[in-house]
Amino acid sequence: MAQHLALGAQGEELAARFLRDAGLEIVARNWRCRYGELDVIARDGEITAFIEVKTRSGLTCGPPEEAVTYRKQRRIRELATRWLCEHPGPWLRVRFDVVSVLLRPGREPQIRHLKAVF
Repeated sequence: MAQHLALGAQGEELAARFLRDAGLEIVARNWRCRYGELDVIARDGEITAFIEVKTRSGLTCGPPEEAVTYRKQRRIRELATRWLCEHPGPWLRVRFDVVSVLLRPGREPQIRHLKAVF
């Protein structure tokens, strides 16, 4: 379990760096409330992006982004609504992204930013 958590933390750190390098402004990371957690909240111009980060060490179970199921998407939307209510805007546009991080031993990390995927 500890190894799984470390993999996730490493993936989130790489994803945040990747997003910053791509010009997004990180507003919050690991925002939590009693109902769950949002991995990354970022500004991309006038757009507020709620970004789920999924990290895997191999493709046995498929690419990381496939782990963002409909149920997970619904929860992220609910959490985003709570976050928006707690933080004064104006929030002109909102989108939901996924960052897929593949960390295979002995290889460079593969990071993909999938914008507005749900």
